[in-house]
Amino acid sequence: MMTAERYEICISGSGGQGIITAAIILAEAAGVYDGKHVCQTQSYGPEARGGASKAEVVISNNVIDYPKAMKPDILLALNQASCNTYFSDLKPQGLLVVDATLVDRIPTSRVVSIPFTDMARKQVGKALAANIVALGAVGYLSQVVSLKSLEAALMAKVPEGTQNMNLKALRAGIKAAEKVDLNTLPRSISREEEEL
Repeated sequence: MMTAERYEICISGSGGQGIITAAIILAEAAGVYDGKHVCQTQSYGPEARGGASKAEVVISNNVIDYPKAMKPDILLALNQASCNTYFSDLKPQGLLVVDATLVDRIPTSRVVSIPFTDMARKQVGKALAANIVALGAVGYLSQVVSLKSLEAALMAKVPEGTQNMNLKALRAGIKAAEKVDLNTLPRSISREEEEL
């Protein structure tokens, strides 16, 4: 499943979008349930409300010597501000995953654009579940965590009484990602795109 020694995922958005919750669930799926080495960090401050904040998950089969993402393999951007702020951190072969509902200016052709917020609203009944829809998509696209472990970590983390809604959200994201053919995307981000 995981070939790289170290796989880095950056989940970004604004305060209130549940990016830290999504990162914690992803980290627990990889660490607690899949038995991999994992580090999860986050950065948010006065910019969190409406601006850009991020949470990072580093996953490895070996001991992790540095806990923060240096050049993410996947950047999930749940709003335009986070896409603009963190895109330049993405590694050249990295994959940008955006919420098509809230991100319309996309700086690269190596992108998967899925309307997470719209899907959460229509398929789950709560726009707030967009982070879990996105988590399902990122879990599937990254191939570094088993989907069974992702479900188990989700069920252990979400509040009592919201399990079915969250499971529905996670599975909606996985289903949307299954339709994506990564082979049709460019192999890497171009130099011009990196400079944006």
